[in-house]
Amino acid sequence: MPQPIRLKDHERDARLVRRRVIVGAVAVLLLTCVLIARLYYLQVIQYEYHSTLSENNRVHVQPIPPTRGLIFDRNGVIIADNRPSFSLSVTRERAGDWEKTLDVIVEVLQLTPDDRALFERRMKQGRRPFEPVPILFELTEEQIARVAVNQFRLPGVEVVAQLVRHYPQGAHFAHSVGYVGRINEKELKQLDPVNYSGTHHIGKTGIERFYEDQLHGEVGYEEVETNARGRVLRVLKRTDPKPGKDLVLTLDVRLQEAAEAALAGRRGAIVAIEPSSGDVLAMVSQPSFDPNPFVTGISFKAYAELRDSIDRPLYNRVLRGLYPPGSTIKPMVAVSGLDAGVVTPATRVFDPGFYQLPNYDHKYRNWNRSGDGWVNLESAIMRSNDTYFYDLAHKMGIDRLHQYMSRFGFGQRVALDMFEESAGLMPSREWKRARYRQAWYPGETLILGIGQGYMQATPLQLAQATALMANRGKWIRPHLAKTIEGQPPLDPNPVPDITLRDPKFWDYSRFGMEQVVHAPRGTAHKVGATSVYRIAGKSGTAQVVAIKQGEKYDRNKVQERHRDHALFVAFAPAEDPRIAVAVMVENGEGGSSVAAPVAKQVMDAWLLGEDGQLRPEFRPPQPLAEQQSANR
Repeated sequence: MPQPIRLKDHERDARLVRRRVIVGAVAVLLLTCVLIARLYYLQVIQYEYHSTLSENNRVHVQPIPPTRGLIFDRNGVIIADNRPSFSLSVTRERAGDWEKTLDVIVEVLQLTPDDRALFERRMKQGRRPFEPVPILFELTEEQIARVAVNQFRLPGVEVVAQLVRHYPQGAHFAHSVGYVGRINEKELKQLDPVNYSGTHHIGKTGIERFYEDQLHGEVGYEEVETNARGRVLRVLKRTDPKPGKDLVLTLDVRLQEAAEAALAGRRGAIVAIEPSSGDVLAMVSQPSFDPNPFVTGISFKAYAELRDSIDRPLYNRVLRGLYPPGSTIKPMVAVSGLDAGVVTPATRVFDPGFYQLPNYDHKYRNWNRSGDGWVNLESAIMRSNDTYFYDLAHKMGIDRLHQYMSRFGFGQRVALDMFEESAGLMPSREWKRARYRQAWYPGETLILGIGQGYMQATPLQLAQATALMANRGKWIRPHLAKTIEGQPPLDPNPVPDITLRDPKFWDYSRFGMEQVVHAPRGTAHKVGATSVYRIAGKSGTAQVVAIKQGEKYDRNKVQERHRDHALFVAFAPAEDPRIAVAVMVENGEGGSSVAAPVAKQVMDAWLLGEDGQLRPEFRPPQPLAEQQSANR
């Protein structure tokens, strides 16, 4: 039997639809309220927060590196300046596959695989996010054009104009002024990350390194608006950087060139000091090198040639070269002996050509094998008599000798502002025991008295000891900076002056030094014969290889680089010292014949005018009677 058909209840369906419409409307209303509340929360309550985020997406703070301070010589001649240059920079975060970008750069600019390796090394160095890394400096116009044409292939690459350190004097001041180079990862960890933002170079050696804080300056910054590609649209705010301080050095370009000419291409070192002020007038270490390639990045091949050269052009002989001072220290030993009371100016020693310790057979030879007979302090300095100073050293003993010579600056750093200076070596009884676990022997004291044995000194230490002789013991540290922004440098740790029992002791030793140059039997009398002013000097010869007992030095049997070093120290004019000089010629053999003429050339260049006479400012004042006679 078929089921009955149910009639449709329209009223019930209408109620169902109305309920559903009401529920849907309520749901829509609730969602709308939630959406409005969320929009209110984001747009009103968190307005400042999201506004800041938005600004950060388009506003960036970019550092403005300061301009590095300039360096001048004492007469205002520029030694280090900043030259405009175009460099190629890569921002790794914007370059994408930066290694592929480097390949494209090498291809576009037609560079070498060595350049590619150098670029990669620079890109891998520590740096800050989104900081452009300069990889190639001093772009030519053609290279700039090639980059511009291929810009679509070089994302994150841009040509930037910047100032690059330049040394117009080239190799003349490479060892004293030094150079700047790229900041490495070790230096980056030690530097102030804020003040060095945007700076890619730092002083590596010499004055550039010692006065880095003053030369660098203070970083500035600017807020810039950028587009999605990172290109700057406009500058919103700018704080200018503070440039580094300018530095005036004590060095004199003209005297530096004269000193280099005097060396005539030989290996060696020259230091010239103004005794009254401690100003270093010239500092020469030969051979030298051009520091400019180190600024923008020297090639592997060029650096290897400098590093591996047998002549060691990178080695600063003035500050790091350690040489036996030889007889150049005899005037200082003489002053020490007088003050210690072991000798007087009249004390005489007989020289048969050698010296023997009591109860010992070994003979310590004088350079003059035939001997000088009876010698006193003055003639011992004049003749550089080894026998006299063997006897003097034996009387003083190692302890007093070490004490006195240390007061002259040996065995310690003497400079005020020279970063790389070596302390040298002034041996002592305690030093030998710690170094070799051996006692000190009397014979070692003898050879120390003539500047041989363990003793080692730098040319700068010899120049300072000579300046102390000129100053009669007044200590002024040698320095390279004359003024920094017009202010002279200050010595934070002044060295006490050398005070003697009788100031006349200085005069006895100084007169002996004059006799070296001006007496007929002086070891450097040939130099004094052509001088228009009085010179107080002392020659020295430092052994490179030992000579056996009883043998004579034969230059023909010794390799050129094993021959003796030639040394000479001097100050002039003797009565009113205005310059003190130390000269060391490697393997030059003769202190009087080789090094002394070099020292005289340097002093002539400083003291003499074009007429060959003492410049007016260096002439001693005339007595009143002579002035009146000249006026008549």
